[in-house]
Amino acid sequence: MLKARETLGIGAGASSGGSALALVPTMGALHEGHRSLIRLARERAAHVAVSIFVNPLQFGPAEDFSRYPRTFDADVEICEAEGVSVVFAPSAEDMYLPDRQVGVSAGGMGSVVEGEFRPGHLDGVLTVVLKLFNLVQPDVAVFGQKDAQQLAVIRRMVADLNLPVSIVGGPTVREPDGLALSSRNRYLSPEDRVTALALSRALTAGSARRAPAEIRRTALAVLEAEPSLALDYLVLVDPATFAEVGDDHAGEAILAVAARVGSTRLIDNVTLAAG
Repeated sequence: MLKARETLGIGAGASSGGSALALVPTMGALHEGHRSLIRLARERAAHVAVSIFVNPLQFGPAEDFSRYPRTFDADVEICEAEGVSVVFAPSAEDMYLPDRQVGVSAGGMGSVVEGEFRPGHLDGVLTVVLKLFNLVQPDVAVFGQKDAQQLAVIRRMVADLNLPVSIVGGPTVREPDGLALSSRNRYLSPEDRVTALALSRALTAGSARRAPAEIRRTALAVLEAEPSLALDYLVLVDPATFAEVGDDHAGEAILAVAARVGSTRLIDNVTLAAG
């Protein structure tokens, strides 16, 4: 990717003005949510790079790595339409040595919420993000708020490791009916898609409450009314640490949910004021 920087006429260490570079890391299968991140990146930098890499380190052995949607040609067309300067699409062999030994640990934040249900997932996310930062050398990196815990651990990695990258979070983009956009939505049957709407309905219902206990109880009632939905978790957490907040919490919190609809696992969240 250093060659891409040279093609753009961007020298190492460029950090302002017309030479700034923003990175939007993706796993491809781009949709309107990704477009919104690219547009946000264009507001922050003169040049935008989009990486497309389905990262094997963040998939568990029973997860959907092999069937994860790969739509490279369509993704490149979207990037061209959005004015992206560089598409970086490495192979797994480009990114990882056969005897790879060193990675990044998400620490305690990597073992709660998503980390409890997907052990090692956030370690894999941080490892590939750090490698992308080293290869692309962006001044800014843009991630979606829909993966709120991922965004939180990336912010923590940047702070803990003194990385010279500004992290920007982009708001979740939704369908008109409230379903959060996700590359995995294409797995849903028409019936499953109707069931999946319970996630956003639960978050909306919970957000109408103020007391933490009421927020949880109201949101859970919506989810429990959908018998075909298999709930992994519904939590109210601190946005910075993803530790669950107590019933006496007052201030900003994230209400996050993960559930399986048919064979598809979906996540969603909303930031709200509690207390």
